[in-house]
Amino acid sequence: LESSLEQEKKIRMDLERAKRKLEGDLKLAQESIMDLENDKQQLDERLKNRADELGGAEPDDGVPVPGPQARIEELEEELEAERTGRAKVEKLRSELSRELEEISERLEEAGGATSVQIELNKKREAEFQKMRRDLEEATLQHEATAAALRKKHADSVAELGEQIDNLQRVKQKLEKEKSELKLELDDLASNMEQLIKAKANLEKLCRTMEDQMNEHRTKSEEAQRVVNDLTTQRAKLQTENGELSRQLEEKETFINQLTRGKLTYTQQLEDLKRQLEEEAKV
Repeated sequence: LESSLEQEKKIRMDLERAKRKLEGDLKLAQESIMDLENDKQQLDERLKNRADELGGAEPDDGVPVPGPQARIEELEEELEAERTGRAKVEKLRSELSRELEEISERLEEAGGATSVQIELNKKREAEFQKMRRDLEEATLQHEATAAALRKKHADSVAELGEQIDNLQRVKQKLEKEKSELKLELDDLASNMEQLIKAKANLEKLCRTMEDQMNEHRTKSEEAQRVVNDLTTQRAKLQTENGELSRQLEEKETFINQLTRGKLTYTQQLEDLKRQLEEEAKV
């Protein structure tokens, strides 16, 4: 009887160790699932913040941040780890079943069981069956949780894919706007160059006319008739000179307006480039 009790005690200790090991593995699996849930929640929060940023600020170059794709890969790795944990739980259940069979064989080999030993065996068998049911329930719960997690992961992947597509569309739109602004800036630069050349030609014409006026004043001393003609011509030239001066002032005013416009567009272009660079860094 004492030998049977010792053997029963040893069996109970083995079962307790197996139970603790199983509980530890289940706890690790549950913690892994909780970690995945937390990561998913953080990812959702980051995506929400990203969407708020895109909606509240002027877009820049729209280059998609590699973060969402990297997060997808991380989630896939975590799901693979969860599958590994599930396989580990299945393996543990098989090992416990095998240990139960071995223990039963050992008890049968021992033979000659007393009534006390039989009662202990029944109690032990009931406890082990309870452990098996608990394990099966935990496994089913774990499988349900894993299935829900896989669905959430698939939904996250689909949502991330849609957001990446949106970012690509924003990028294409911004690139088009950038090209249009560059064309406008090139046109302004070309117009400015033409106006500068026109101003130089007008200034040259004014100097030429002044020289002609001096020449006419010198020749006016030769004869009164020539003087009268030259006086008339001078008055005409002065009138034309006044008109040209007025036109020159208008051109200079227009040139100044264009210069200010160019500075404004240049500043806008610099602001846009800076926004593009800041978005690219993000």
